[in-house]
Amino acid sequence: MTTTRDGSTARGRGRSPWRIMLLIALIVVMLGAVGLGWIYLKLNSSIHTFDAGGLSKHHPTAGPSQSENVLVIGSDARNDGNSSLGGGDTNDIGRSDTAFVLHIYADHKHALAVSIPRDTLVTVPPCRLPDGSWTKTQTNAMFNSAFSVGQTDKGNPACTQNTVEQLTGLRVDHTVVVDFKGFAALTGVVGGVQVCLPQDVYEKDLDPNRATRGNLLFKKGEQAVSGQQALDYVRIRHGLGDGSDIGRIKRQQAFLSSLIKKVKSDGITPTHLLPLADAATKSLTVDPGLSTANKLISFAMSLKDIDLHNTKFVTVPWRYVGERVAVVEPDASNLWAALKADRTIDGTDASGKKQPQADASASPSPTQTVSGAGIDVAIHNGTTMSSLTSKAVSALTEHGFTVTGTARASSQDDTTTVIEYGAGLKPQAETVARLFPDTQLEFIGGSGINVVLGASYAAGGSPISATPTAVPSSVTDDARSADDDPCSDLTFGSGG
Repeated sequence: MTTTRDGSTARGRGRSPWRIMLLIALIVVMLGAVGLGWIYLKLNSSIHTFDAGGLSKHHPTAGPSQSENVLVIGSDARNDGNSSLGGGDTNDIGRSDTAFVLHIYADHKHALAVSIPRDTLVTVPPCRLPDGSWTKTQTNAMFNSAFSVGQTDKGNPACTQNTVEQLTGLRVDHTVVVDFKGFAALTGVVGGVQVCLPQDVYEKDLDPNRATRGNLLFKKGEQAVSGQQALDYVRIRHGLGDGSDIGRIKRQQAFLSSLIKKVKSDGITPTHLLPLADAATKSLTVDPGLSTANKLISFAMSLKDIDLHNTKFVTVPWRYVGERVAVVEPDASNLWAALKADRTIDGTDASGKKQPQADASASPSPTQTVSGAGIDVAIHNGTTMSSLTSKAVSALTEHGFTVTGTARASSQDDTTTVIEYGAGLKPQAETVARLFPDTQLEFIGGSGINVVLGASYAAGGSPISATPTAVPSSVTDDARSADDDPCSDLTFGSGG
């Protein structure tokens, strides 16, 4: 043992092993925190948000549960390197290539994606232009035209969100736009996605304007694709099935099922999500509610308990009208109503809430919890009792509904009160019906809600149940689960 100049021993001034290990651990933690902070800073700098000022101020009311609706838009924007991946002319405007509404049930164990064909004829509500002015309502417009309102290279996600809310009556909580470049990067990060082809596919199948068949792009059968090859797979339209956009949607649903299966098999953990987030954020445009890496990753982590079999893909009920697509009613309204009530397409209650025990002495009046905020209603009196109109106006305004007008109905001898509703408005019509006894719901098309008063309103009675009608078989029979075999259901376009 040696003695130092100040009288202490070398051993006394030395570092014991446990102190050295603690110091090393602290350094590692500090470096890790700095590294994680740098990663989050990098991700945050890559995220693009769209201006929420273009969103409608008249959102549909949120459902009673904690479910979420996320609008996902696939954009073939021509800028930021997308042209080289098949995005077209860099001087062209941004276009919506595909879109679906992802309903995440409140129990966070079920999810349903509803695809909306881009050629669907819809009502596009007023949307904001780049100069701050607003367009007028467009009827019988193609769904994908909403994304092009304003003719900008980035597209108009807010207008598409407004249109989806108008169509479905569902409140959209978040909107995410993914462009070609981001999609290609995602498929590369996960190491490829399994797909299945019913036949060999050549370059001419991707571009029907080619004079020759061209090179082989895909061999018949199951295979893994990523990057440009994955883009080619989801973009092919004319070379597979019946060549329709409906067929391409079915193929995209099969692709997304395989992608989710691959991500789940790798494990939804921050370690795996960070590379995915790095690839995605470089080509994502999101609403302000998802504007940070922390929000995006937290949202992704909230989906980790959703089982593959309970992740479903369907297409809105549809039929052809010439070369365009029309929404089939009341089938579509029944689907939206089921989602708003947090019922799966097979009727399961996925609200995550236990049904309360019946207690007549403590049960509130059926109308006490009715909120009509954001719901416009017109009243038509189908009786000779003029006092019923004022009674109905008072009942509606008391619960927050907006009465847009009153009038006599075409007949004054109606016995039953009828709630007439337009496309996508069945959930709101059911809310209205809770204030009126012995009521019938009737789909009439258009874009509004009418209360046609009958003598039953004067007689009193019990409000109807707001339990949604069962989802039609046209939806349930065509559903795909994320755990389905990639080679199942390769007809790509039959039906409708």
